[in-house]
Amino acid sequence: MAMFAREGSVRFTPVAIAIIAAVLLGCQEESTGPSTADFNAERAAVAARAKKKSKKVVEAARPAPKAAAEEGGFGKVDQGFAYDPNGRRDPFRSFEWDRLGQAAEDETLRGPLEQFDVTQLSLVAIVWNTGNARALVQDPSGVSYIISTGARIGKNEGRVTHIADNLVVVKETYVDYLGQETTKDIEMRIRRSEGG
Repeated sequence: MAMFAREGSVRFTPVAIAIIAAVLLGCQEESTGPSTADFNAERAAVAARAKKKSKKVVEAARPAPKAAAEEGGFGKVDQGFAYDPNGRRDPFRSFEWDRLGQAAEDETLRGPLEQFDVTQLSLVAIVWNTGNARALVQDPSGVSYIISTGARIGKNEGRVTHIADNLVVVKETYVDYLGQETTKDIEMRIRRSEGG
């Protein structure tokens, strides 16, 4: 028996028919996994176990209600308590403020220009024909600082006493081997470059 294909008709081979039948039969089978109802039931059981566990933890963390009633309730203040601030820092002040405040009292906090001897510093420029004369001083590492009259400078507690058109006068205090204090005026002058 021979089959002839007409125009516009589709001819199926036995292999194609077997594949289509397998696909259609496979779609009709029930799935073997859990259903949505099974999933929801398991989810409710897990939530109930978690709730029971958290309730036990909260109950263990709470103090016994009898103890609170015996002490007079939450927030009761013992009448015999008094705070003694002596020897303790102010809890409302920052640690940085305490550190700077102690250093200022001890006078161990020194400025950057007090770390060098006056002879190590060089005078770079002066602005002197104003109401408040200022000078530009450079340290050995090349960092520049602006100073005015009264500025602390040098290792020997030096103070700037006078700023003129080409010099700065620094008064330093020395202590000799007998313990006597002597003062000395040191002049810092602008170094002019030589050459032409």
